[in-house]
Amino acid sequence: MCGIVGYIGHRDAYPIIIKGLQRLEYRGYDSAGIALFDKDLKVYKKAGKVSDLENFVKDLKLEGSVGMGHTRWATHGAPSDRNSHPHSSGDRKLTIIHNGIIENYATIKETLLAKGHVFKSDTDTEVLIHFVEDIQKETGVDLREAVRIALNKVIGAYAIVIMSADEPDLVIAARKGSPMVIGVGQKEYFIASDATPIVEYTKNVIYLNDNEIAYIERDNLLIKNIDNTVQIPYIHELDLKLEMLEKGGYEHFMLKEIYEQPRSIRDCLRGRIYPQEGKVQLGGIKEYAEKLKNVDRIIIIACGTSWHAGLVGEYLIEEYARVPVEVEYASEFRYRNPIISERDLVIAISQSGETADTMAAIELAKEKGATIFGICNVVGASIPRTTHAGVYTHAGPEIGVASTKAFTAQVTVLTLLAFYIAQQRGMIAQSKLVEYLTELNEIPELVERALKSNDRIKEIAATFIKTNNCLFLGRGSSFPVALEGALKLKEISYIHAEGYPAAEMKHGPIALIDEAMPVIFIATKNSSYEKVISNIQEVKARKGRVIAIVSEGDVDVKEMADYVIEIPQTHEAFVPLVATIPLQLLSYHTAVMRGCNVDQPRNLAKSVTVE
Repeated sequence: MCGIVGYIGHRDAYPIIIKGLQRLEYRGYDSAGIALFDKDLKVYKKAGKVSDLENFVKDLKLEGSVGMGHTRWATHGAPSDRNSHPHSSGDRKLTIIHNGIIENYATIKETLLAKGHVFKSDTDTEVLIHFVEDIQKETGVDLREAVRIALNKVIGAYAIVIMSADEPDLVIAARKGSPMVIGVGQKEYFIASDATPIVEYTKNVIYLNDNEIAYIERDNLLIKNIDNTVQIPYIHELDLKLEMLEKGGYEHFMLKEIYEQPRSIRDCLRGRIYPQEGKVQLGGIKEYAEKLKNVDRIIIIACGTSWHAGLVGEYLIEEYARVPVEVEYASEFRYRNPIISERDLVIAISQSGETADTMAAIELAKEKGATIFGICNVVGASIPRTTHAGVYTHAGPEIGVASTKAFTAQVTVLTLLAFYIAQQRGMIAQSKLVEYLTELNEIPELVERALKSNDRIKEIAATFIKTNNCLFLGRGSSFPVALEGALKLKEISYIHAEGYPAAEMKHGPIALIDEAMPVIFIATKNSSYEKVISNIQEVKARKGRVIAIVSEGDVDVKEMADYVIEIPQTHEAFVPLVATIPLQLLSYHTAVMRGCNVDQPRNLAKSVTVE
């Protein structure tokens, strides 16, 4: 959701910025633009892709060692050239890029219009830069102070970068509720929404905190909060390799990331399980081990795919740790008045660690005295810095907008957490833990085997690429897998799909079933296997087309289903980690055959950093 790149230093800024925007394309966007300082401040922007912007400026001489760029995901104002960022002040001396939403922009705009300001876009961002200009002219303060005053008066979320024609050796960056990272080089600084555009140039980064403003010059960086107090930044070292951001021979990032799951799950498990000893060790939450013995309730908050992972976690934690669990959409939880006590544990799940609704839900739970754990993929992101403790998934960068390896990594962490809590509370026998952890340790190999069904899945996908609707059904912890499978299909192929508990089919969705309706069942050998077989028979009796995910060697479902995809047999607790693989591949191949942009589906953003 909106990408920001900035540079000030001794190199040509344009190549750094345009490459940075390409690295941020995965976030989702509808237009792109750049601003460069070369004797004066120049702005170029275009609706469409970064490649459209490149073509727009290809014959221009773009020089200068200070600049910034932006990819916009439309909020205020439709995608268009004029609504693209950067936006300029009325006198054209200031320019800004912005990720976020200024909620009181309409009130500010009304005041500025009365003063004679003329706006050229429909955006809240242009209002903000006019507001800074107005403060400068009315009060006579310098740009630094004008920005600080403006940010004290706006309501909403923002990550902004501002340049001035009058101060070409200064870039101002600030954040509240939207991510921003500053890369530290030798007499040069890089600014970005996340570390992906920076890793090529420096490993040293500073994560701006909420309500901080960075005043960046070529050889100096000063950070203050909006109360004008100097802040001492902490420099982090990135654990990110450039090759992680490349496709590595795959046609799409999504396919690469599907195939990375044996490694990402293995990395997630490494150093955390000791099968022979029957022990789970989670260093990130170690100091809360005693508290876990007395937790009354666990509330999992998340959005989208992370919410589906949370549902799997609910099954596992209740089954093995015997603690009641509720799974909440963060976007709804934040606007309720939930009953939370100090004896509750809230687990916030977010791949990016920047999801706006999840961040707001965390703050609400904190105010009510709960202990907050975070499950996140991005080191240094806002959620791990806001929560009391947590566990990183170690999945590596996920560039495809539709989450794949992030989901299985989150489920892996939740599985570990279920056994860890059970271990702390004495709810599981040591011999059983040895058995479970031994099998969990084999999951990366089973995922590897599941991926070998790719060619078969591709053949199946070809049979229903023209369908308009699809049902995904599962029972127990396979129900969240059905939800996730449906989400993947609709996200990237634009086929309407719904996930249901298989038993709920008779309570409505069965009315939709006919010979044109594909129904995907997760029908592995587990405690509800016979019940799922009955559900399959009900679909077949109504001429539905059944695609079944079954355990290797299955005979019964094979006789009923139109298409069968086999996965390795594993314990019921670990089925979600293996069963989700064919659903990801099915969605991927269907989308590719339908000519969809798999890595950048329409209207979607990788991380939702605004409400």
